[in-house]
Amino acid sequence: MGVSEILVQIDREIALMQQARAVLAGSGPASSGKRAVSATTKTAKKKRNLTPEGRKRIAEAVKRRWAEQKKKAASGK
Repeated sequence: MGVSEILVQIDREIALMQQARAVLAGSGPASSGKRAVSATTKTAKKKRNLTPEGRKRIAEAVKRRWAEQKKKAASGK
């Protein structure tokens, strides 16, 4: 048995131990589905809206960025 095989086996055992710990702590895949569902629905409900001023600033910044890139490309030729 080579060193690499031993390391692979140790990694497998570590993964199994981490899964067992997660299950015992109540955050693993074998825990009740209610906790996982509520966490995903909570994050899915969050929606961030941009104000019209914010959209305008972003659009202007993108236009400036592309103008700079075009200028660099034109001077490089």
